[in-house]
Amino acid sequence: QVQLVEFGGGLVQVGGSLRLSCAASGRTFSHYAMGWFRQAPGREREFVAGISRTGSNTVYSDSAKGRFTVSRDNAKATVYLQMNSLKPEDTAVYYCAACWISLTIVVPTDVSSYDDWGQGTQVTVSS
Repeated sequence: QVQLVEFGGGLVQVGGSLRLSCAASGRTFSHYAMGWFRQAPGREREFVAGISRTGSNTVYSDSAKGRFTVSRDNAKATVYLQMNSLKPEDTAVYYCAACWISLTIVVPTDVSSYDDWGQGTQVTVSS
């Protein structure tokens, strides 16, 4: 099991940027693919971006592609989500999640593949 804590959420205007961080502790961080998900009120939790164990492969949702960048620093056991050109529809609670996986390049995109979750951080984009 790995413990995850997110940082960096807040209130930002349309077109602005935020950088989320997720610090991990517990088991060896480099054995996990990492994902970012979000959940808006009344909606299901959805995949936003993910990164493979080594960082060699990244996957994005259509809504995140071209605006968000996921990265990781295994030495610091931290994963990041840089969000640019934010829109009101990006407003949600953002969660990081960890998936214990043996394959080094695979990035799962479904909620059920992830074993451990952070508590979430609120991102609000105001117009």
